[in-house]
Amino acid sequence: MTVEAVGRPRPKRGGAVASRSIFWRIPWLRTAILLAPPLTWFVAIYLTSLALLLVTAFWTIDPFTTRVVQSWSLDNFQQIVNEPTYLRIIGRTVLMAALVTMTDAVIAFPFAYYMARVASRRVQTALFAAVLLPLWASYLARLYAWILILNHSGVLNWSLQSVGLPAANVALPFMIIPAYAALERIPDSLLEAAADLGARRWRTVRDVVLPLALPGVVAGSIFTFSLTLGDYITPVLIGGGTSFIGNVVYSSIGIANNVPFAAALAMVPIAIMALYLIGAKRLGAFEAL
Repeated sequence: MTVEAVGRPRPKRGGAVASRSIFWRIPWLRTAILLAPPLTWFVAIYLTSLALLLVTAFWTIDPFTTRVVQSWSLDNFQQIVNEPTYLRIIGRTVLMAALVTMTDAVIAFPFAYYMARVASRRVQTALFAAVLLPLWASYLARLYAWILILNHSGVLNWSLQSVGLPAANVALPFMIIPAYAALERIPDSLLEAAADLGARRWRTVRDVVLPLALPGVVAGSIFTFSLTLGDYITPVLIGGGTSFIGNVVYSSIGIANNVPFAAALAMVPIAIMALYLIGAKRLGAFEAL
């Protein structure tokens, strides 16, 4: 070692040590710094757009000039509540979302149970690929494939012509993955204890597996219900003229040029999902997520 190297002053490291000590004294600071960019984006883009949507819902359209009148009014909401057509559309949409969710739950639970509790690691990998591969394909490509299936001459042409089948197919992976995660977290010791107490397989599934996996199924239902509730592409392409909330909102903007009414009608699924999330939270869905 040379004399110059010995005599050279070492760089100060007080700043780095001080910053690390701050993170150690304030544990939540690191989390706050990591979450600040996405939360800023969420508040600035998503919540701001929702606030503007709510404000627009109270505006009206001039019937002569078709221009937006920026004056506060409840006419749009009164039209939705007082018009039976819109009430039927809302009821039809909620019913379709509920049927799709229940269908996906019935299909996804045994599939997820086999993946989590029965299949080997190699089979799990293959099944995960089978579940995720449709998500890599174009949404429109999958819908047009269903159009070819449902419009083909034969039994499918008259017995299965509906929006529910394509909607259930599109949302199914979002039900399988949370259900699988909930089933995989069930301790083997609980199943062994049930077997030691004399419970058969079906009773173990009913009394042990189902209650513990329910939050995961409810978490998956959040995705399937919300996707179906707000979908407008599937009803337009496959609905055969049947009206749902999504395509009525779309036609109100693109055809009728009535943006305030479209904003008011778009608030309906948001309110429905808010109530749905409150119920899902009570069932432990957020912990499963």
